[in-house]
Amino acid sequence: MTTLNTLDIPLARDSVEPIYKQLARYFRLQIESGRLLPGDRLPPTRDLARALGIGRISVVNAYAELQEEGHIAAHPGRGTYVIGARPASSGRPAAWSLPGAAAFSMREMTRLARRPGVIAFSGGTPSEEFLPVEALRQAINIVLDRDGASAVDYEETEGYPPLRAHIAEYVRSLGIQCHSDDVLITGGAQQALDLVVQSVLGEGDVLLTSNPTYLGMLDIAHVRRVIPVGVPMDHDGIRLDLLEAAIQERRPGLIYVAPTHHNPTGTVMPIHRRRQLLALAKRYEIPILEDAVYHELGYRGAPPPPLKALDEDRLVLHASGFSKILLPGTRTGYLIASGPLRDRLVRVKQAADVCTPGLNQRAMHVFLASGALAGHLNRVRTALRQRCEAACEAAERYLPPGTQWTPPTGGLYLWVRLPDEGPTAAELYITAIQHGVSYAIGTLFHTDGSGDRYLRLNFSAHPPERIEEGIKRLGAAWQDWRATYDSSVAKRAPIL
Repeated sequence: MTTLNTLDIPLARDSVEPIYKQLARYFRLQIESGRLLPGDRLPPTRDLARALGIGRISVVNAYAELQEEGHIAAHPGRGTYVIGARPASSGRPAAWSLPGAAAFSMREMTRLARRPGVIAFSGGTPSEEFLPVEALRQAINIVLDRDGASAVDYEETEGYPPLRAHIAEYVRSLGIQCHSDDVLITGGAQQALDLVVQSVLGEGDVLLTSNPTYLGMLDIAHVRRVIPVGVPMDHDGIRLDLLEAAIQERRPGLIYVAPTHHNPTGTVMPIHRRRQLLALAKRYEIPILEDAVYHELGYRGAPPPPLKALDEDRLVLHASGFSKILLPGTRTGYLIASGPLRDRLVRVKQAADVCTPGLNQRAMHVFLASGALAGHLNRVRTALRQRCEAACEAAERYLPPGTQWTPPTGGLYLWVRLPDEGPTAAELYITAIQHGVSYAIGTLFHTDGSGDRYLRLNFSAHPPERIEEGIKRLGAAWQDWRATYDSSVAKRAPIL
């Protein structure tokens, strides 16, 4: 936790600018520069006023201004804490750029979640115990013994040919018509998404996606200066009536969807809607980017075929990888595309990083060729089903009345809506950290900064007993906040 030196606070007592404005400006700069971090506690108003030799009302007014802006939050009985910065020049509306919203980025949440004793539901990867580290070690040794120095030399930009051939064979088992020439190996599925955005869209172009959607895609859109437009969802995924209206109004260059075990909601698009989506894309001649990283992680029945398996018009770009089912750190993903667009993707990939590390590709090929993937996936699915059940049972037992969620049929996450009467997910976050639990705030997954009552819990990261304890802590944090929430809604919470 950052320690504040009150002697460093400059105040011009003869300035026409009020003291409280100077003080608010000082703290704002400290927060936005990162010198004060989310979770850091500000001095009590009396103590700070005494140290600076100013009236307490000046400190109270400064804190009130910062609280109204969403930089800090007051917790009666515990103190005043930094929430985060709200950059003025954000490229997209999000939780950290909306007035009054708690200003967290995923990086800030991850840092807080790493505090000792915190049960972190905030991450996006499975538990380390799911990762076949020993199998990878053996695969690397086989590759080094077999290939020597060539194992660490440059590979083709498209990827290691035997791995591409194996992936083509694997996706054919999912119903996708694919040749190894259609497979491009990428640095994880995230790079596959980024390559498509760079290859298909230009600055200022519109990307249509679901609302909420994958946070990583919103980050890509921000960096590449494209405009993400969110389309509301229902229990079957993105709403096609609203999608068509958005197509007609915004003229997008790309549609991005995750039809199977969607992140963060967990929804699975039924086959009839998948076919309708493809028909819609054909009618308006818009390519679809399909994110299929969770397709293999179903544990309550098999999902429908991937969109790419139903694609008769070669409109779908299929992105997937092995980060969620095998080894996140190897950053081995793949993208299936054909024709001129595939050639453009290769050129963009070559400009980005020349090639994906060859040793990782060759070791991944050895592992996949051994036939070990099927047994590994079965073990992971069994564990995920148990952890999902534990999360749903704990949510039923410990979360407040009015909390809503739908038990997922696959994937890693429980998408939870907090009751209307009580704190938002952002307002609750610091209290949750103090109770030893973290989660991902729902607004981060929305294109328009909505979803303030939603949060995402990654139950895959912990065994069942740890899941129960974490959700119990979350319920206690909500009750702790709720004890003072009614009065803080009626009037701004008092600054201590």
